[in-house]
Amino acid sequence: MRIVYMGTPEFALPALERLIEEHEVVCVYTRAPKPKGRGNKLTPSIIDDYARSNDIEVRTPKTLRNNKDEWEYLKSLKADVGVVAAYGLILPKEVMEAFPHGCLNLHGSLLPKWRGAAPVERSMMALDEETGITIMQIDEGLDTGDMIIKGVVKIDDEITSEELRVKLAYMGADLISKTLQDIEKGNFKTEKQPVEGFSIAPKIEKNERLLDFNDVPRAVLRKIKAIGGYFVYKGENFNVIDAKLVDCDESQVGKVLEGFVIALKNNQGLKVTRIQRQGKNAMPADAFLRGFKFDEGTVL
Repeated sequence: MRIVYMGTPEFALPALERLIEEHEVVCVYTRAPKPKGRGNKLTPSIIDDYARSNDIEVRTPKTLRNNKDEWEYLKSLKADVGVVAAYGLILPKEVMEAFPHGCLNLHGSLLPKWRGAAPVERSMMALDEETGITIMQIDEGLDTGDMIIKGVVKIDDEITSEELRVKLAYMGADLISKTLQDIEKGNFKTEKQPVEGFSIAPKIEKNERLLDFNDVPRAVLRKIKAIGGYFVYKGENFNVIDAKLVDCDESQVGKVLEGFVIALKNNQGLKVTRIQRQGKNAMPADAFLRGFKFDEGTVL
C-alpha cells in the first residue's frame, strides 16, 4: 500500500520502521525542528532523521488547518491511507479525505479510556492495572473515532512511563501491520466506541508533579514513575528521579527517616534512590546524602 506517515517522537519510530519494510511510505509528516541544548540548536525529530535516512520525503508544516497547499499535495501523492502516531498536529477533515481509507491512529490507551495527549501517564497515575494500544480511524473528535483492533499491556508499579511507552510502540507497530494486511484482504472491520466509560487524558502540567505524601503509597510511587515528582524543602525543589516502596513503622507521614526514607501511610515508606537538587545534576541518593543533611525531625 502507498502510505503517508505522520509522527514525531520516538514512540512513532517502530511503526514507521515496520511500514517501510512492508509497504511504500511515500511521504512523512513530522513536527518542525525545535531548539534544543545549551546552544538552542534547531534539531529535527527522530522521525525526520529516520525518514531522510531512508530517502523518504519529509514535510514539516506548522499547521494543517486552512492549509490548502498541503491538502492538494496530499491528494497528489495518491496514497491509500494515512497512518498517525503522536504527530502533534490536529488533522482537519480535508486531510482525512485525501486518502481512500482515511487516517488510522495508533493511540496509547484502551479506548474509550484516556482520550487525549497523555494517555500513558494518566493510566499509570490512575493506578490502572493495564493499558494498551488502540488502532482507530481518526474523525474530527478527540480520539473518538471507530476502533479497529486493541492490544493489552499490564502495568506494574516498577515500570516507568518511558519503558511502558516503548512496549506500546512495538505493540502498535504489530497492530498497524495487521490492520493494513486486513485492509488489503478486505477483512477491515470497525467498532464504535462505547458512549459510557470514557475518560480524558489532558497533557501533564508542571504543578501536578508535586508529591503529596498523604496520598496512597502506590499513587506516590506511580506518579514518580509516570511523570517524575518533587518535594519542597526550605523553599527549594528536589526532584525524585527514582524510588521504591519499603516497610515503615513511622506514623508521622512525610517524616524524613534514615536512609532517605520518607514515611507514608499504611506502614509504608518511600525510599528515594535517585535525587536531583534544584539546579544540580541528578545523583544516587547515598551520594547526595554525603553532602546534604535534612534537619532532624524534618516533615515534608
